[in-house]
Amino acid sequence: MAIAKKGKRMLLACTVALAIIAGDASVVNVAQAASQVVAVVNKAAITNGDVARRVAFLRLQRRKGNLNQIAKEEMIEEALKRQEIARVGMSVSTSEVDAAYARFASGNKLSPQQMTQILGQAGVGVEHFKAYIAVSMSWPRLVNARYGSKNKMSNQDLVTRLLENKQKPVTTEYFLKQVIFVVPASKKGITGKRKAEAEASRAKFPGCDGAMDFAKNYLDVSIRNLGRVLEPELPADWKPLIEKAKGGTTGTRVTERGVEYLAICNQRQVSDDVAAEVVFRAEDLGKEKQDDNPNAKKYLDELRSKAQIVNN
Repeated sequence: MAIAKKGKRMLLACTVALAIIAGDASVVNVAQAASQVVAVVNKAAITNGDVARRVAFLRLQRRKGNLNQIAKEEMIEEALKRQEIARVGMSVSTSEVDAAYARFASGNKLSPQQMTQILGQAGVGVEHFKAYIAVSMSWPRLVNARYGSKNKMSNQDLVTRLLENKQKPVTTEYFLKQVIFVVPASKKGITGKRKAEAEASRAKFPGCDGAMDFAKNYLDVSIRNLGRVLEPELPADWKPLIEKAKGGTTGTRVTERGVEYLAICNQRQVSDDVAAEVVFRAEDLGKEKQDDNPNAKKYLDELRSKAQIVNN
């Protein structure tokens, strides 16, 4: 997705409902194309149906130019981003996407059901739009995780924000270890067995101090020390599991490495300058314009240079 350019940000989703409610006939009369592969990105196919849905979305945004070409290029970039997000394991959760979708609907005084109907009539479709939301939310996090924020908050900025809030924000500080029941790529068939083994091991976990000795009792189990992590920094896929954790460990997740869970070594409420900055940066993350972030382009260019892209 070339989301970073003008007119492609998620906030423009609000124009979806408004354009159709206004009766824009060019939006609603989108021909349904037969399924045909128009590009392949690292073995992931992009069909003319995908392109047609993106063209419909571009029309809602009142974009100009060769919409078919623009849409195809966006879908190629979106595929690159989605694949990298999946590889690193930093996708936002389904619940976060659904919540964002509900906010877009509410912003247009619509229910999610009404929004879904409107997107269907426009030729965009709810699944296409939610996929767009997921990448739009995940990609900035991935860029910032790799390169860091574009600008570290200065002491003056921090003081200004603290004065605006009149008090330091409070957040939860976690000290975490990651327990990984490794599943080799050549043995994905044993994932179910390893998941059952990992789940059963949680009741026997002795605490973080004994984690290394604990791992010796199992075949192919590794322990990673994640150290101090503040709540706003929690990976989206782990956050709900950490919040629901009982007995010092989270539920399990299947990842590209195998079956994993986190051990919560310690947690407490903190309200220091470091925590304040993390909270403020998290609040600002969604406001940052990725088109102004050279690291976003650098990252995408790197992915493109390594990718196998075939245009049909």
